[in-house]
Amino acid sequence: MERREGVSLDLKGRRALLGKTSLERRGPVPPGQHGARRRRGESVYGRQLRESQKLKIAYGVRERQMRRLVDRARRSHETTAGEALLESLERRLDNVVFRLGLAATRRQARQFVVHGHVLVDGRRLDIPSARVPDGASIALRAGSPVAPAAREAAADRARVPAWLEADHEGLSGRVLRAPRRDEIAMPVTEQLVIERYARR
Repeated sequence: MERREGVSLDLKGRRALLGKTSLERRGPVPPGQHGARRRRGESVYGRQLRESQKLKIAYGVRERQMRRLVDRARRSHETTAGEALLESLERRLDNVVFRLGLAATRRQARQFVVHGHVLVDGRRLDIPSARVPDGASIALRAGSPVAPAAREAAADRARVPAWLEADHEGLSGRVLRAPRRDEIAMPVTEQLVIERYARR
């Protein structure tokens, strides 16, 4: 999927850190028999589709969820619609667990959440798409069997975004504030995603 999009989408965890992903080995050539052939110039809609696919693949969001998030972002008056969309995606519980370094990938973080290993403000929350508010504390449940995997992921994580505070020893963290666009390491042009859904 990363080769198809031509960018790293944090799907591989430790393999990405070691430079062993197929994107690094083969480059941004689309997979398949005809991937190396030169393609015609992409249409405007084609570019919009590719950008929305990047977001859906990276955050594990389905089409219906994405449409709902874009509708909510377009009604936001605080920031641009694109920034509001990225903030909504970043505030998802599974993504916050991943960004804190308590999981190697977003998929692993999602599994931790769904299986009830994650506590938000001391209470178990098993909904990966739950929006985490400012000041909320996130921690792994005491005695959780996923603690060794979380410690391994935390050891691999170089640093945590400035909008989060992590305690890797205690396998916990806190959301300090809303993320800014320059703190979101996502190689996407979010305005094209908004434009795609505005056509509907």
